[in-house]
Parts: sequence; structure tokens; C-alpha cells
Amino acid sequence: MSVDLLGFLGVVLVAYVVPGPDFLVVVRSAAEHPSKGRAAALGAQAGLCVHMLAAVAGLSVVAARSPVMYETIELAGAAYVLYLGVRAVLAARRVAIEGRPRDPAGAYATESGESRFHWRSGFTQGFLTNVLNPKAALFFLSILPQFVDDGGPMARQVLLLGILDVLIGVVYWFALVVVAARLRTLLARPEIRHRWELTTGWLFIVIGISVAAVA
Repeated sequence: MSVDLLGFLGVVLVAYVVPGPDFLVVVRSAAEHPSKGRAAALGAQAGLCVHMLAAVAGLSVVAARSPVMYETIELAGAAYVLYLGVRAVLAARRVAIEGRPRDPAGAYATESGESRFHWRSGFTQGFLTNVLNPKAALFFLSILPQFVDDGGPMARQVLLLGILDVLIGVVYWFALVVVAARLRTLLARPEIRHRWELTTGWLFIVIGISVAAVA
């Protein structure tokens, strides 16, 4: 089996480096709390695993050939990204009014409870952002097969390259979390936090509207 591994790695790295909804979710989560950033990263890769397994099972082919199903998934993804954007804009408004960011885990009295909240919230956001992105499924259907050996078992090769993609993503996202977590000190200042929430919120909204417009 001869696989164009170098070409595949190049495409995967470019795909991760180019910012998208996953990038914003992981960075925002890490800036709030490192554990939430790691959870968002794992959630995003778990969503990618769903697309990978669907491609191996042939389910992605069915979705890609069904315009209604594809558009439904795309609109659901756009709606979720818009929801994240509106939440961020509202958070910016609260910071402007109260003069300090509201702790979303404030209802949890213990450190372990707060940690569970961060993990659940981060993982859910990362997972939904990725699993509701049909372009991730198309990656496994249209781009990834270009790097496999036509003479070998297609499903096994797609699975192995998909696993490699997921592992590369985990390393990349965790490195990004380390960098983004340093923003926490800056975001402790209300004026910086207000601009951060407002900027990232509108970025989510623009992305959501763009996705919905081409659906």
C-alpha cells in the first residue's frame, strides 16, 4: 500500500492552521479556562471522529448526495455558530454594564464542580461545532481519498489517515490552548474582556451568516 503521506500531512496542517469556527471555540474556551480549552479541543476531534466513521461506513456518501440532508446539517451548524456569537455579544454587554465578566460556573460552589462545568461546556461546544459542519464530512469523501492507494482497501486507508488527522489535531489544539490560556490575565481587565467578547462574538455571527447564505 502506497500512501502520499507527505501530501496528506501538508493538507491537514493547512486545514488546521486556517482559522474557522473550531479555532474560535478552542481559543475562546482556553482563554476562559485551560481545562475548558482542552475539553473543546477533544470535543472538536470527537466530532471529527463521527465524520470519519460515517465516511468509512458510507453514511457520508448518502448525506453528500442528498441536498436536503446536507443543507439541513449546514443550516443547523450555522444556527449553532450564530448562537455562540449572540452569547458572546450578550456577554460583552454584561461586562460593559457590570464592569466585570460574569463567571458562568458561579453556581458551582466547589472546584471540582467548576472543573466539571468547564469540561462539559467546552466539550459540547467543540463537538457540536465540528459534527454540524458538513465540510468536515466532505473532507473524508473528496480530499482524503486523493492520498490513498487505489489498489488497497479504501475503507481501511481512510480510517488510518483519519486517525492520523485526529491525532494531529489533538496535538495542534492542545498547543493552541497553551498559547491562548495566556490571554486569561489580559481578559481579567473588563475593558479588554468587553472587546474580546464583542469581537469574537461578531466573528461567530459573520461565519454563521456566511454559512447560512451559501446553504
